[in-house]
Amino acid sequence: MLGVIMAIIDSSIVNVALPNMAGNLGAATDEISWVATGYILANVVVMPLNGWLTALLGRKRFYATSLVIFTVSSFLCGTAHDVVTLVIWRIVQGIGGGALQPTAQAILFESYPPEKRGAAMAIFGLGAMVGPAIGPTLGGAIVDNFSWPLIFYINIPIGILAFVMTMLFIRDPDYIVRPERGADWIGLGAMTAGIASLQYVLERGQREDWFSSSSIVILSIVSVVGITFFIVREWRDPHPFVDLHVFKSRSFTGATIIGIVSGFGLYGLNLVLPLFFQNVLGFNALQTGYALLPGAIATALSMPIAGRLTNVLDPRLEIGIGLAMFALGSWWMGDLNQYAGYWDIFWPRTLQGFALGFLFVPLTTTALAEISRSAMGNATGIYTLVRQLGGSLGIALLLLIEERREDFAQQMLAANVTLSNPAVSNLLSSSHDTAQAVAKLSGMVVQNSTVIAYDYVFRLCGIIFALSIPMVFLLTKPKAAAGAEPALVE
Repeated sequence: MLGVIMAIIDSSIVNVALPNMAGNLGAATDEISWVATGYILANVVVMPLNGWLTALLGRKRFYATSLVIFTVSSFLCGTAHDVVTLVIWRIVQGIGGGALQPTAQAILFESYPPEKRGAAMAIFGLGAMVGPAIGPTLGGAIVDNFSWPLIFYINIPIGILAFVMTMLFIRDPDYIVRPERGADWIGLGAMTAGIASLQYVLERGQREDWFSSSSIVILSIVSVVGITFFIVREWRDPHPFVDLHVFKSRSFTGATIIGIVSGFGLYGLNLVLPLFFQNVLGFNALQTGYALLPGAIATALSMPIAGRLTNVLDPRLEIGIGLAMFALGSWWMGDLNQYAGYWDIFWPRTLQGFALGFLFVPLTTTALAEISRSAMGNATGIYTLVRQLGGSLGIALLLLIEERREDFAQQMLAANVTLSNPAVSNLLSSSHDTAQAVAKLSGMVVQNSTVIAYDYVFRLCGIIFALSIPMVFLLTKPKAAAGAEPALVE
């Protein structure tokens, strides 16, 4: 869990420090953004290789090696004196970090007996779901009170402790055997090109105005061709290095689809909300972190409850409740405006956070319930990758929708700013400075159009989560036999 917490918090803690990094390193906004993009690109390439690398190196050696790569590169990130060096070490850090989350999830799921796996996923969820919300708070505190290299240096003692504990306590299970052949370099190349291109398009599409950019068009084609070739090749291969046959499990497939929606809400809203707090409410980095914190605390409280209920309630019912609560919290946020205070944010954010616990724990438990132990590392890597891509898709779509909606709202509001409008006429006639009055009107139009756009996005998220509730019927009803081993053929 120490590895999970490091890797996941590190993916979000950096975002609030990017302006400080840019100023300190003399980098442009587009250049410094690669500090975040490079890490995520490396993450998504390593995640699907989790099962193959675990079998090749052994679980203990693979996890320990990933911790060393992550910890050493964290130190080197903190010592970087130019943006190119920092981006290079962030990519290396992402290679180590991409393996930590799915490997830890596989270790936890295998270590617990079937009847206690809900509790295991509750423990895992504390890092996986609370981490992204804590990251901005921690990052804001560090940036406001110290210097940006500290966001990397704090990983060093945690990484060392995690490495020591791994060497002492993690064991290689006897059912994990070395692959029968070496790497499929053609398949690996297609996967890397396809997934990295897709992630780049999702990360940078908004900044480059989507398909008006030739690079986005080319990489979109590369992603479609590469991923399609990879899927066909691995599905037909009797000994694939990424085993896609886990999708034969109806529960795994259904949970993966719902996982895309949950990633959409978790990562997408975790980016949109700070923008709303800063652009509309005028919060600084630390205040933004405090505003997000109630959701993280609520998730931490709901995780153990959801874990215990997995043995009492049908997990599908829990997942439906989680989706419904998150939908309600998102719709509630659609009432926020530029005059909102802390407590206006607190309650809908808390409801969303509480919902994530009820969504994540039973969803993960159900997804992996039919997976054999030897295939667990492979399944957790694929599941984590899909959720990550769902989050990237959510971020890309929500930012696009927000921008387009803001432009539309601004045009509609500006069309009513005419002398025939009594409010406009009275403001201009009562002002001693016409230019100042016009500037005030312009500012009001921009501010209100921004609020309208964000509220639209919040309520759209609520609708998406509500519409996804029927997807719980894609999941199979859990078996009553608590001690039975998963039956899925490897």
